[in-house]
Amino acid sequence: MTNKVINDFSITVGTENGSGSQTSNLTILRAIFKMGIPVTGKNMFPSNIQGLPTWYTIRLSKDGYTARRDEHEIVIAMNPKSFARDVADVLSGGVLFYDDSIKMPIERDDITVYPMAIKQIIKEAGIASNLRTMVSNMVYVGILAEMLGMDMDKIKTALDFHFKGKEKPVAINMDVIKASAKWAAENLEKTDPFYVEPMDKTEGLIMADGNTAAALGAIYGGVQVVGWYPITPATSLVEKMNYYLPQLRTRKDGTASYAIVQSEDELAAVGITIGGAWSGARAMTSTSGAGISLMGEYVGLAYFSEVPIVIWNVQRMGPSTGLPTRTSQGDLNQAHYLSHGDTKHIVLLPGSVGECFEFGWKAFDVAERMQTPVFVLSDLDLGQNQWESKPFEYPDAPMDRGKILWEEDFEAFEAKNGKWGRYKDVDGDGIPYRTVAGNRHEGSSYFARGTGHDPFANYSEDPEVYVQGIDRLNLKYKTARKYVPDAIIDNMDGAKVGIIAYGSTDPAIVEARDLLLAEGLKTDYLRLRALPITDTVEDFIRDHDKIFIVEMNQGQLREIISLEMPKESTKLVSSTLNNGLSLTAEWIRDDILAKKEN
Repeated sequence: MTNKVINDFSITVGTENGSGSQTSNLTILRAIFKMGIPVTGKNMFPSNIQGLPTWYTIRLSKDGYTARRDEHEIVIAMNPKSFARDVADVLSGGVLFYDDSIKMPIERDDITVYPMAIKQIIKEAGIASNLRTMVSNMVYVGILAEMLGMDMDKIKTALDFHFKGKEKPVAINMDVIKASAKWAAENLEKTDPFYVEPMDKTEGLIMADGNTAAALGAIYGGVQVVGWYPITPATSLVEKMNYYLPQLRTRKDGTASYAIVQSEDELAAVGITIGGAWSGARAMTSTSGAGISLMGEYVGLAYFSEVPIVIWNVQRMGPSTGLPTRTSQGDLNQAHYLSHGDTKHIVLLPGSVGECFEFGWKAFDVAERMQTPVFVLSDLDLGQNQWESKPFEYPDAPMDRGKILWEEDFEAFEAKNGKWGRYKDVDGDGIPYRTVAGNRHEGSSYFARGTGHDPFANYSEDPEVYVQGIDRLNLKYKTARKYVPDAIIDNMDGAKVGIIAYGSTDPAIVEARDLLLAEGLKTDYLRLRALPITDTVEDFIRDHDKIFIVEMNQGQLREIISLEMPKESTKLVSSTLNNGLSLTAEWIRDDILAKKEN
């Protein structure tokens, strides 16, 4: 056997969509995490309900890298339909585990091959015939555990978590895993170099997906009204709200202090959200790009009538229906400019599970402070896959309701500023003062108009009045630079080249910078967290000779920054790939090295 490879390889499981393999794969992932080993999981599945091939890749990295890799050192092949591909995907020197009922040729002599007697093991384990299909995937969990040296106690902990402590399903699955490990010990001679050993690098961390984090963040941010319509890959965000809200936001008398309304379509969903926010509630919706397209008219209404709503877009591939189960960052322009006319929306760009939680509550503060729709752009990779994270931190500031007038505020306002008008800017920042339904002051009512209006919400088609209104909205957008999350910068001494990226590309950027440094190229890195861009972003761009903007689309952020900073546009270089898969560090390294002299 060659030298051991410990805690630094990838495991890919090839199964059939709808086969129940997710439980087995998450059991492996969580057990490794509980062993203290940095790990991440990527699920690649088709958009049909069942029948087509699906793959789940688990990356272990002793150095803490969590980006996707193209290489697969260990492949577990359970699906005849993808068997040839799975065999071909094993890295030279790697390992193939396969269901021995698959009678197909394996014409490779550069890999280690281990057949698995799936049916035999299940039968000998005494599993009832009606349960065999459901638990057969646990066979590869047991065999892999034995061959890699995984901790059985950690596997049981993972099963306890998945089945919420229910003894019977935990016992059934654990019996299969133990029987499979015993079979492997007696029938397979280990000749490969791959092992897992305990570490302490996950101490104090949790594992969660971005949609769950966003749901919890919104709950802790005081969400009261949710209008939604199911859509991949955003559905689980509101499903998690439906799970946690009854536990966290139920009054003593058993009634709910919130409303979640599933509507007939996305346009109705955002309409419900606007109605809730206009009445004074903290309101949001979640969807994906196809749903955002349908929301355009109502989002324009909210922008022009200045109603503070939050819209989560868990991005997938487009256009049209696109690839519903593949990831992308293709909706940046759509979110930024949605609706006709000179519309510019605030966009928050979380880059981690922790930021999905943080922006879950912070988006409400920004929306109410700015009195406008706020988009939060996550994506399928960040939203649906499991990520390591520090524990979520409770909001560190009281809710910011912005410039809202209650009855007791009214007279003081008018004594200082004259007659109140819903769209009257008295502070010079573009942000007026608002009232909400239920305010009993006789002067607090107004029409929330989506048509032309003056500062007092009176209908107007006067050209000068319209221009003044649009100019004020543009000023308000510029004011938002003070309130959106600022960019985060990581510099290297002597770097002349900069990288700008956002969202779920961050893990790949972090690793790619180390690879570039090994090639002799120092880079500074700015992770954008919101639009509009701030002074921090502008200064970073001015301070570098060349800026690579890395994103999973055709270069949308480069276009936006070029419009904001036309004099600096020649130094901006797009490094883009939008193929439905999350970026790899190796691809980023190669693309930047290929373009750095151009």
